[in-house]
Amino acid sequence: MAKILPLTYDNALPEVAKIYTEIESFFGMIPNLFQTQAHFEPLLKISWESVKLIMLTQGSLSRKVKETIAVLISKDNSCQYCFGAHSMMLRAIGVTEKELEKIHGDELAEAGFSPKEEMLIGLARAANLQPHNIDPSLLTKLREALATDAEIVEALAVMGIFTSFNKFIDTLEVAPET
Repeated sequence: MAKILPLTYDNALPEVAKIYTEIESFFGMIPNLFQTQAHFEPLLKISWESVKLIMLTQGSLSRKVKETIAVLISKDNSCQYCFGAHSMMLRAIGVTEKELEKIHGDELAEAGFSPKEEMLIGLARAANLQPHNIDPSLLTKLREALATDAEIVEALAVMGIFTSFNKFIDTLEVAPET
């Protein structure tokens, strides 16, 4: 049971309603995460801008790589809401059930990722779980695989968003969309 109920469109202030309209134009609905964050409009605004820029419109990493980072970070953090939602997003962008099964099972090469993409996903996961214990050779290997500093930072930005979302969602027991 959600500890704070989502703020519905009907109960939203005009500035929140404007953000809701934009979110709905991307997703066809307003996820409960955003409706819960809307109780503090500055958080909703910055979260939506982060998702829009980092996940949807900017950067050089593919949407598949970003959504995979979201899914695996959420898996590592035991956040069922984000794990389910972003598994669904992977399906929506054309990832097959077989590929999704490989992603869920940490068999990334078999899900069509390049070695560079696998390492970027691995770096994001390692940074989530043990940021002080990153093997320095991983960055060397990433650079040898021609990963740019921007791609490394982008992968970590995706990790950062979902680490924050996972904790927020699980603390308030935000219910998945039905």
